[in-house]
Amino acid sequence: MSTGKVWLVGAGPSDPGLFTLKGKAVLEQADVVVHDRLIGPGVLQMIPPAARRIDVGKQAGNHKVVQDRINQILLDEALAGNKVVRLKGGDPFLFGRGGEELELLKEHGVPFEIVPGITSAVSVPAYAGIPVTHRDYTPSVHIITGHRRQDSRNSRNEADSQDSRAGIDYAALAGLGDVTLIFLMGVSALPEISAGLIREGKDPDTPAAVLERGTTASQRRVVSTLQKLPSDAVEAMIGTPGIIVVGKVCALEEEFHWAEDRVLGTARVIITRPREKQSGLSQQLAMLGAEVIELPSIETVPLSDKGHLDELNFKDYQWMVFTSEAGVRYFWEYLRERRIDVRSLVHVRFAVVGSATRKALEERGVRADYMPAVFNGNALGEGLAGRLRENERVLVLTPADTPSDCAEVLRKQGFFVASAPIYRTRYLPQEAVELRPEDYVVFTSASTVKGFVQSMDLDDFHEVTAVCIGEKTAAEARGYQMRTVVSDEATIASLIDKVIQLHKENSKQI
Repeated sequence: MSTGKVWLVGAGPSDPGLFTLKGKAVLEQADVVVHDRLIGPGVLQMIPPAARRIDVGKQAGNHKVVQDRINQILLDEALAGNKVVRLKGGDPFLFGRGGEELELLKEHGVPFEIVPGITSAVSVPAYAGIPVTHRDYTPSVHIITGHRRQDSRNSRNEADSQDSRAGIDYAALAGLGDVTLIFLMGVSALPEISAGLIREGKDPDTPAAVLERGTTASQRRVVSTLQKLPSDAVEAMIGTPGIIVVGKVCALEEEFHWAEDRVLGTARVIITRPREKQSGLSQQLAMLGAEVIELPSIETVPLSDKGHLDELNFKDYQWMVFTSEAGVRYFWEYLRERRIDVRSLVHVRFAVVGSATRKALEERGVRADYMPAVFNGNALGEGLAGRLRENERVLVLTPADTPSDCAEVLRKQGFFVASAPIYRTRYLPQEAVELRPEDYVVFTSASTVKGFVQSMDLDDFHEVTAVCIGEKTAAEARGYQMRTVVSDEATIASLIDKVIQLHKENSKQI
């Protein structure tokens, strides 16, 4: 068996928009992903479903997997012939012990690559409106680890072990003058850091800040002075992960803060629609400032047995109805598989349920003859009934095991309607995301609700805020006692507007 390869990939601070293009490309071809605790959920959701995930997350005081074991995992997986992505928060070489993880690989001749990531030392202050350098305030920035290692990793000698416990050289840092000091992994040591710098001559009134959960919807900042910051942080109940910034640039946050000021700057939105449909919605929400987590709860797949379609004579139908984009896509795939010339449908008129389905049809060179003003199956059936001539026959392409509201309406009015399933919906297992009561979960169909419920490790959904694209979807969400709101129209634009409206109302209550 040939040896695999290891990629050390920096995942950035948490915001999936700050994950590099190369990092994402490497992640998409991984066989195995070995990841840390502080990887943002939005980045974790980019891991391919087929990849095996190994969580080696370490937390202060509770090391899930010791470093030596992590090194061995990387070696073993690569020697087994796998493409291994070691996904590390921030940048792998900035206090990330990336160099240690490479030593064993190098010793055994395992090939590797480094994909740098955006470090929290720069990005988190930027999201808080704090530039780490500014020509009027400071000429340089120094980054220090605030986490004191309790023991050495197989130290080569006792001197190495003692050096690892030596702590921070506060005298040297205090003597640097007007520079920006950034302490990573130091929230628990904030009182010691503050006291140590002041003891060695740092002005107690130096502006200082502690920044919690930077680049996420939950980010918070406490800006104070070096002397007062520890007590102010306790009062604000600041937790981890967080970083400490000391320097005059901290005073600029009042003028430069921006992240929370965006329309959805403090909102976290979970998107449940199929993976291939997520990008447009995700991008629009992210541009409005939301922290977006893609959690595709379903996928559509073509039916393997298409014998029922082969038995149809398309010449017998004057109308063909599509109730989804997927229906259009899979029908055209069927035509291509069976080598059926689309010109054989020249006599057929086409009806679609909404604008997205109409667009899918137009992309294949066919214009829709009818689309209802209200995008749902009932409206489609009612509107189409008013256009049908006597004895015209209708073929409705549907998902399997899902009754068609449009077909039911037409049948009740006496028209001949054939329903032909063209694809099926499959529910996807997911790594459950820890939901907060203030999160918004967006549903674009009843099946996405069902898939979401199956993928979450929850017994009770009454605290889930469901933003639904239509009444049928909302009815499914209400069945699980979710707090449910419905977009004014069955469009993505209206769905986004509803999220904005809801978030504004909730923000006023805080």
